[in-house]
Amino acid sequence: MKKTFLTLILAANAASSIMADTKTVTSPDGRLSVDINLNNGQLTYNVCYDGKEMLKPSRLGLNTDMGDYTQNLSITDTRNRTIDDTYSMRGTKASTVRYNANCIDIDLKADKSRGRIMTLTMQVSNNDIAYRYTFDEAKGSDNNAPRRVTILSEASSFRLPDVTTTFICPQIDGNNKGWMGTKPSYEEEYVADDKMDKPSRFGKGYTFPCLFRVGNDGWVLVSETGVGSNYCASHLSDFNSATGYTVAYPDPSENHGLGSTTPAMSLPGSTPWRTITVGTSLKPITETTVAYDVVEPLYEPSRQYKPGRYTWSWLIWQDNSMNYNDQVAFIDVASKMGFEYILVDALWDTQVGRERIAELSRYAQSKGVSLMLWYNSNGYANDAPQGPRNGMNTAISREREMAWMEKIGVKGIKVDFFGGDKQQTMQLYEDILSDANRHGIQVIFHGCTLPRGWERMYPNFVASEAVLASENVYFSEHHAKQEGFELTMHPFCRNTVAAMDWGGTIMNHYMSKDNKSRHRRYTSDTFEMAAAIMNQSSIQCICMQESNFSELQQFQLDFLRSVPTTWSETRFIDGYPTKYAVLARKSTEGKWYVSGLNGESTVRTLTLTLPEFAGKTVTLYQDMPLKKGETFLAPQKTTAKVDKAGRVKVTMQPLGGIIITE
Repeated sequence: MKKTFLTLILAANAASSIMADTKTVTSPDGRLSVDINLNNGQLTYNVCYDGKEMLKPSRLGLNTDMGDYTQNLSITDTRNRTIDDTYSMRGTKASTVRYNANCIDIDLKADKSRGRIMTLTMQVSNNDIAYRYTFDEAKGSDNNAPRRVTILSEASSFRLPDVTTTFICPQIDGNNKGWMGTKPSYEEEYVADDKMDKPSRFGKGYTFPCLFRVGNDGWVLVSETGVGSNYCASHLSDFNSATGYTVAYPDPSENHGLGSTTPAMSLPGSTPWRTITVGTSLKPITETTVAYDVVEPLYEPSRQYKPGRYTWSWLIWQDNSMNYNDQVAFIDVASKMGFEYILVDALWDTQVGRERIAELSRYAQSKGVSLMLWYNSNGYANDAPQGPRNGMNTAISREREMAWMEKIGVKGIKVDFFGGDKQQTMQLYEDILSDANRHGIQVIFHGCTLPRGWERMYPNFVASEAVLASENVYFSEHHAKQEGFELTMHPFCRNTVAAMDWGGTIMNHYMSKDNKSRHRRYTSDTFEMAAAIMNQSSIQCICMQESNFSELQQFQLDFLRSVPTTWSETRFIDGYPTKYAVLARKSTEGKWYVSGLNGESTVRTLTLTLPEFAGKTVTLYQDMPLKKGETFLAPQKTTAKVDKAGRVKVTMQPLGGIIITE
């Protein structure tokens, strides 16, 4: 009897070893590990950091019109390799990056797929995971083999431990839930420290990136990168207790209902990268460069593009400011401040006119300033009435517009109102960028999707809005009160994976042209100045008007005149999403800036560790405590002594900020 029982155990173990196959990839420092498991024909992975589980077993695979690669899988080959790559970028959080990762390529065959292989590539660096799927081209003499593939659905999922809380933004569809058919545009409100099982606000899941706190063990940031004309953009589904969060494709209602919700590729072809950043603290979350590490430039820059600052009348003065004289006034402000650009917003085509825009461009250039012009993306994609319309939606109209802009010296465009993540819309983004590069034009997108590796893929790409941005501070008092919450969220989520055009460091105290009426700004002047460092984009809006020259102190004007917009290095110092954030950035000129924002309505005192400033006396911008009878915090420029260990104590006033420089 004992012999029979032992035989059964051995047989069961043998069967289990046949059914299950595990491949492990670890980071170069050995702290991050990914186990990839093939069990009963299904592929899963799980993630541990310092031996603690950060992702429970989660599904992998694609279902395609060429075969179902989510089940009945078998491994045909496995290859291990290492990656050690150094690259440079313009206009991101770090100018030079060394990417070192361990990688595995797993070839997978599915039943009824005519022998076609899908390769899973999993790359693991010290705090980042990136994976994607690749189909090779048809080989051999089978002329009937498919040379294209449509992805019907994706099984890729993210199952987080039960103790996890979420910092995520709901996805919205295009079913008339937004103004004039311009949704989704990644402009919904984040919810902090929420439960995973709470349904999303619109029932459509969550936009990338998604930030999760795994109890006391650490943080996980999930996103994607490498999306161009090759694929649709994706998002996360609502939470499911069995499967966690799953990669989801666009809603049929997006892009005015036109275009496919499923992506298709010519072969050979690869999906975008799914990315996961893991750490015991927020340091790897804020410092990650994984969005750029795994992509490549798609074309060469046609010329050297110039970073800088811009003024923008529309944010406070709105549509009525789109006239020649007001734009001259803002060009003069930019010139006085030494800013490189002015953004001329919507309606310039009818309220200024093309001939006078050319005249305005000549005037701006005489003042050392260049124009950037607003365009509607539309065609049939939205009903927004603002013009110029129908100038960016076809190759013929784009060529006409961009050739004209190059001729009159325009250096940038802001294209607005995209409303969708379908592959057809991704193609439009790429076409605009590629055509603009031919004419030496930089591009900012608004009312748009999250950029996914675009700073490296497209060298003339500057930034995207893809956030509930500064215009909402103007639109409503609610959002003015929320500015601290929002701008202490984005360094850990939206802005850490891609450049963000927040739309303006606002120096008016009131949201009006006279700076006396409508609702007030609730953040301090120092908060706004520090936000110009915290919000990362190579072309930053400093929203100033002529009256600010007499309203601001000289040290404020001097700081805003010299604030850099390109960085060689970014470091996390301290913070917690939606409460406070402190980052250090080193400018490409070699000077360190520490930016701190207090997102809450209480005083926060911190002891910061700043080794670069150890033993030095530094310049400190901060806010004075509010005195009786005062409405706004008064900014102050002073000095502080950093001890030999690099420690310095600072106080941030309610919705206030700090800046530390050498």
